[in-house]
Amino acid sequence: MAKAKSKKSEPVSFTWSGVDKGNRKASGEIEATNIQAARLLLRRQGIRVKKLRKTAKPLLSLGSSVKVKDIVFTTRQLATMIEAGIPIAQSLRGISVGHDNPAVKTLLNKVRADVEAGTNLSVSLKKHPEHFNRLYTSLVSVGEESGTLDNLMNSIAGYLEKIENIKSKVRSALFYPALVILVAIVIVAVLLIVVIPEFETLFSDFGADLPSLTKWVVDLSHAVQANWHWYLLGAMIGGVFLVNAYKRSTKMQHLLDRMILKMPIFGPIIRKAIIARISRTLAIMFGAGIPLVDALETVASAAGNRVYRDGILEVRREVSTGRTLESSMADTKLFPGMMLQMVTTGEEAGELERMLDKVADFFENEVDNAVAVISSLIEPLLIIVLGVIVGTIVIAMYLPIFKLGAVF
Repeated sequence: MAKAKSKKSEPVSFTWSGVDKGNRKASGEIEATNIQAARLLLRRQGIRVKKLRKTAKPLLSLGSSVKVKDIVFTTRQLATMIEAGIPIAQSLRGISVGHDNPAVKTLLNKVRADVEAGTNLSVSLKKHPEHFNRLYTSLVSVGEESGTLDNLMNSIAGYLEKIENIKSKVRSALFYPALVILVAIVIVAVLLIVVIPEFETLFSDFGADLPSLTKWVVDLSHAVQANWHWYLLGAMIGGVFLVNAYKRSTKMQHLLDRMILKMPIFGPIIRKAIIARISRTLAIMFGAGIPLVDALETVASAAGNRVYRDGILEVRREVSTGRTLESSMADTKLFPGMMLQMVTTGEEAGELERMLDKVADFFENEVDNAVAVISSLIEPLLIIVLGVIVGTIVIAMYLPIFKLGAVF
């Protein structure tokens, strides 16, 4: 009989305002599974809540002006200053003054104000989940409790750099084909809207039947000329709809994430990048002394793919019942045999952190190699495809001229 899977609620962002421990007005954002849980978390922080509501999702998100590299730079600076014995609030003030990005200044000043009011750094950072995720704040909390905040801040910075590096490689693998396809669409549109009508005028003077290929291209040109604005509007509306449907619909997220993993050529690269990220995240959390069950919950949120997120949550449920990490991972059918073997070795030898780091290094190298191979192969392939599309249109336009030349 199949085991029933308990459904775990996802954290939701809530915007709040109220009064802090010092009887001063305060506001911010907090993540919780529901509004009651959010209210309870704020009460534990000494916040008397006046307003609390679910954070509205904008129709079009333009992204934050605080980049990952800003967070990495700030984290390294903060680690260095804490190691030198400078108080956290003073360190945040110094970093803020020396930063060129106004958005970073604003963010650090908000965190500093909370710290100066007596709030722990980890709690202050939790109010800004769009910049400091659960992994970040969990490690900061462990550092505060263990007195190793400077070391863990350096570990966080190194982790963020490696994760961002692997993301940039995957993006670069996807960017070039997307750019070539976009260029091809623009070129074909220009040919159909601008160039072909000129040839059509020339053909009308021939007084002869056009070749089938030429007729087809001319008819296509007519359709594009008459409806191009509707095609463009439809593409824009469809794009906005898909983006927002992905953000708001769990089913859509599962469907698209599963399709991404099954993409030819790029799917395996994305899968390897996800496995590298999961391994690296679990290694750093386990190394910081965070219990495995708690670490897996954070790893799930950092997976970046719904399929793997659900798989990790299932692993967490199994591990919490006493099963080994390797056997729980094997049941999901999401992880390669090499990773399972390394996890087994790590569990038996008590070196799980080191084994997971090795897995992450291996798959990061795999992504590097795959991106290099694809970059060398896909460029000529895309050029051939573009040449065939444009060449077909050009040949279609010159066929009547060749036919007329043969008659004369």
